[in-house]
Amino acid sequence: MKKFRLAAVLPLAALLMGADAPPVPVQHPDQKQGVLHLTLEGLRSEDGHVRICLWANGQGFPDCKGSDAVERIQAPAASTVTLDVKDLTPGEYGISVIHDENDNKRLDKSFVGLPFEGVGFSNNASAPFGPPKFEKVQFTVAEQARQTIRMRYYL
Repeated sequence: MKKFRLAAVLPLAALLMGADAPPVPVQHPDQKQGVLHLTLEGLRSEDGHVRICLWANGQGFPDCKGSDAVERIQAPAASTVTLDVKDLTPGEYGISVIHDENDNKRLDKSFVGLPFEGVGFSNNASAPFGPPKFEKVQFTVAEQARQTIRMRYYL
């Protein structure tokens, strides 16, 4: 019991003696938020949707089903898809995209793992033997950022 009391008193004593408290991050109303201008090129059809996963970190990359650290965006497929993602906190991001032509909300693959549908990644990172590492797709969003992703079809 004495240990508990001592542990509870020490932080209070440090505060009273003028020790600095750890800084608390505060977002100011005048802090600029970033905008990402995203263009997807080379879709082979206007069937289905493009399903975009915007990653603020690489947790779970590139499969955005099981991660809460990803923003999911979808748009109707077209030969070129252009959209703006607004109100992003400045920092590092990465993108993975699928062209879900049959709208079943997943990437269809062959028995050897090659995708039947289109895929793409920020920085146009190549994926010849599986998805690229998150470090290859990272880019910086400050006030304005642009990414043009060329969709790839393997089958």
